[in-house]
Amino acid sequence: MSVTDFGVVQKWAQLPENIKKLILANVFCPSCGVTTIKKYTLHDDKSDILLKGKCSKCGKDVARFVENE
Repeated sequence: MSVTDFGVVQKWAQLPENIKKLILANVFCPSCGVTTIKKYTLHDDKSDILLKGKCSKCGKDVARFVENE
């Protein structure tokens, strides 16, 4: 995992580990369908989190938006 902003790290750290695992394993890849994200970076999107990384099956770019409620 790479980080672009310390604030987003704090948001990510506040999520329970089981929820983080579910999020990371539920990413959509246009080629493979539902997949796991790897080599991801955290990006701050106002009060939410954006994960950008690679599909664990084919290696293509994927992203996952995580709403912070």
